[in-house]
Amino acid sequence: MKPIILCYDKCTTCKKALKWVEEMGCDVIIRPVKEENPTADELKQWHEKSGLPLKRFFNTSGNRYKELNLKDKLPEMSEEEQYELLASDGMLVKRPLLVAESGICPGFQQGQWEKILNG
Repeated sequence: MKPIILCYDKCTTCKKALKWVEEMGCDVIIRPVKEENPTADELKQWHEKSGLPLKRFFNTSGNRYKELNLKDKLPEMSEEEQYELLASDGMLVKRPLLVAESGICPGFQQGQWEKILNG
């Protein structure tokens, strides 16, 4: 499977990550998270594969997260409810999100991305 990067074209971190990926010569699929937001099933698979807390998949600094007051609501929600919520709006998803056979990484962490893309 070719690695997928979910990103938002107006996000400066996404732009930085895509520039780095291009410079590294990595062959990836770019998926616009706002237009092609992940499904609840995809999110569940990625979350389980990552071993990370589910909260790491939320764009906690985003306007939508704040508008919905998710800081207070998430602790009371089941994982299934959180997957459905994330799947309902791509702007809630942490970006860029790297999805590859060798790992999942929400947010651009160059060292982690390098390990995953070379893994």
